[in-house]
This record gives sequence, C-alpha cells and structure tokens, in this order.
Amino acid sequence: MRLLHTMLRVGNLDRSIAFYTEVLGMRLLRKHDYPDGKFTLAFVGYGDEHDTAVIELTHNWDTEHYDLGNGYGHIAIETDDIFATCEAVRQKGGTVTREPGPMKHGTTVIAFVADPDGYKIEFIQQKS
Repeated sequence: MRLLHTMLRVGNLDRSIAFYTEVLGMRLLRKHDYPDGKFTLAFVGYGDEHDTAVIELTHNWDTEHYDLGNGYGHIAIETDDIFATCEAVRQKGGTVTREPGPMKHGTTVIAFVADPDGYKIEFIQQKS
C-alpha cells in the first residue's frame, strides 16, 4: 500500500490552482469536471502521481467557502532553504503565518503558510 493523495475542498478552484502551482511550485497534474455531480477535481503535486503523493483539490460548484473546523492540521513540505522558500511565498502574494524557527520543544526548523482557503502548510527545513 502507499499514500495516494490528500483531498482539500476549495471555494475557488482557479485561485487554489494558482496558489499551489505559482506560489508553492507544484504542477497541475490533471483536472476533470463532473457536470452531473456539479464538481471539479484537480490534482497538483511535485511529482508524478505514480511515484509520489499529491493533493486533490475538490471544487463543489455551489460552495464558495468552507468552515475548516478545528480537526484539520496541515500538509508538510520539506524544503532545502526554509528562509528563501518563505520569502518566495511572500513575493508571490502568499501569507506566511509563522516565520521560520525551531519548533516548540524541539530543534527542527519549521514555518507555516496559509493557502487561499485558510489551509495550513508547514515547511520543514531539510536536515543536512
């Protein structure tokens, strides 16, 4: 078995695809409309779906906003330069919600950004 994808419901699919591709540097892997169900699925990721886990963005055509609740945590992405990654997110209009620094009660350097729907993405500094 292997992890295939994580699904996020998004209010504006074009805005979300732009964030994940232009701000976080993922690729749009595939996108398909389901007119009978009134929804669209778009898959984004850093690599091919056959080799790596990806993110499924689900857009229900009649829903512009979701209440994220308090059960969702975050998606984690490893980066080789967390400071440059956060600066690049800022330069592309993204929001850094926690600046890079050691995690509480540990030494791993982390940072957080938020996507357009408020989902949290954790950056983790690659260990040397």
